[in-house]
This record gives sequence, C-alpha cells and structure tokens, in this order.
Amino acid sequence: MGRIFILVLLAAAIAGGGYVYLDDTGASPSAVRSQMQRPAIPVEMLVVTTEQFVEQETAVGSLVSDEAVVIRSEIAGRVDKIGFIEGQPINKGDLIITIDDSIYRAEFNQAEARLNLARSNYDRAVNLEGRGAGTQRALDEASSKLQEDRATLDLARARLDRTELHAPFSGVMGIRKVSPGDYLMAGQEIVNLEAINPMKVAFALPEVLLSVVQRGQNVVVQVDAFPDEEFPGEIYAIDPRIEASGRSVTLRALVPNPGGRLRPGLFARVDIIFERRENAVLIPERALVPIQSRQTVFVVENGIVSLRDVTLGGRRGGDVEITSGLSAGDTVITGGQLKLREGAAVVDAEKMMSPGA
Repeated sequence: MGRIFILVLLAAAIAGGGYVYLDDTGASPSAVRSQMQRPAIPVEMLVVTTEQFVEQETAVGSLVSDEAVVIRSEIAGRVDKIGFIEGQPINKGDLIITIDDSIYRAEFNQAEARLNLARSNYDRAVNLEGRGAGTQRALDEASSKLQEDRATLDLARARLDRTELHAPFSGVMGIRKVSPGDYLMAGQEIVNLEAINPMKVAFALPEVLLSVVQRGQNVVVQVDAFPDEEFPGEIYAIDPRIEASGRSVTLRALVPNPGGRLRPGLFARVDIIFERRENAVLIPERALVPIQSRQTVFVVENGIVSLRDVTLGGRRGGDVEITSGLSAGDTVITGGQLKLREGAAVVDAEKMMSPGA
C-alpha cells in the first residue's frame, strides 16, 4: 500500500511539473518542498588564510639611563674651575670640576712635614734602643707617632685628591647647579651624568606571566616622542621578588640608543614577544559561536553551513588564533550567525550588495 501511495505522489508531481523530495525524517512532501524553497540567508563570510602570528603582551613602563649619577662634592670649598659643557658628552676620567685646593694642599704639606719628623724620631729611637741607651717605651711611642702621622698624611692626600672631580663613566652631562666662585658644602649637588646608550626600560607584568618570561626575550618599545617608530630591545633582568601590592613582577630590558634620541624618563609602551609562529590561522573573534564550554564556528561548504569545533590559541587585537579545526581556504561566517542553524543555506551579503549582483 505504501509503495502505491509513493507512486501516486510521484505521478502527481510529474504531472504538475514539480518535484518531490523524500528524506528519512518522515516529513511530508509539502513541508520538505517549503524548506527547500526557503531563500538563502545573507551573511558575512571570510576565506581563512594564514599569516605570521606573534604572541605578545603589552605593558607600560619608563625609560631609565643605563648608568646615572648625581655628582656631589665630598669636601667643602670654593669652585675654582668647571671642566664640562652642559648637555654634551663626556668620557670616563675627564675633569668635571675643580675646587680651590690651597687649604687642602697646605694641610697636606703640614702632614708631610710631621711624618718626616716622626720618621726621624723613630729611626733615632731604634738606634738608641739597639745600643742600650734607649727604652722600649720610647721606641713604642716613636713607632706609634710614626703610624699616626702616616695616617694623617694619607687623610690629607685623600682630601687634596677630592678637589678634582672626574667622570666615573662616559655619558652626557646634565644641567649644572653651580658656577665658578660658588662655595660648595660637602654633599652639595653639582650636576647629573647620564649614560644613555643603551637605554633601560623598566616595566611590570602580572605574576601569572612569570612562567613564560625569561632573560633574552625580545621586546619592542614605543614612545610618544617618536610615535611612528619602534625600538627593539631584550629583557636582561627579572626581579626575584613579586610586588605584593599589585601582584606583579618587575623586569628591565636594554634598548640600543646609538643616536641618543631616547631620553631617561620617557613614558614607554613595551610589547613583550613570547613566540613567533609562521602560517598561523587567524579569524575575527566575532566569528566564534560559544556553546557551553565549546568554541565553534559556522563553516560554509557549497552554500550550506555547518558547525565546527575549534581550539583557540593566542589573541591579537580583534583576531584569535585557531590551532585546530580550521585550515587555510575554509570559509567561515563572521556576521549574521544568530539567524543560522545547522544545514541552512547562505549567501555572501557583500556580493549581493555589489553592483551587477
């Protein structure tokens, strides 16, 4: 009986110039015909391609000098000579400032004269003690006086040497705070000296990234002073202590600065590069369709959509890396997913709106 009914339906469809679609769901021919005649849904599509993917993290920090020091006088005195030009390079050992040494030289000469006398007295005490004409106490006192005057001379020499201040390393001089003729107090600031090639950039990362950061990793630094330029660098130090207040780890990187354009104190944006992957599959994040704990995308094949599970990798801007589930050449839907279901027919909305479509 069933076979006769099907034959009758086929005959009726042929006589009417139509068709009948039979499936195994038990749907009536009219319902199936209605579904097959439903117009394709316009959606946004994208053909998947591959490109280089750089897995990185962005942080903010500040530029600091490779070496920096504030030159201060260890002794009091009047400024006699300034041996540098503000804002200009200086080499290690070059003269920075000279303090009037007349008082300190006189103290040195006095100490030297006392030492000569003490040495003569000691030699005489040794000679007398050797002949039995002197006492051991006199010899001990002469020896003590000799050592005391020798230390006094060393102290006077150290003070005299400090009347000239020299650059402890090569760098660029800052703005001086004194002029010739000024009287300096011990510890008074004179000028700052900065070594700015290379530069250091200090920044912090969340503690959760401690396991993936390491010395030698590459960074890219950007500063507002040169907005269209990138300055490469390398991490050279990781602080062993985690900041408890912000749960962050402090790092430092070296950035070459041969032209001296980067300066200490500049605000810096730091991109830390963890890994570079060639031929990575990237799609817009809006293409993802989360279903409970799964991440899926709608894939178009021959105008029909199907859901496909994917595995996510890193993210970059509005894109996400797909480590499995998609290949180059696949077509995914990036807009209009809310109207879709498995097996729906779709058409590229952009092509529909283009002239001549």
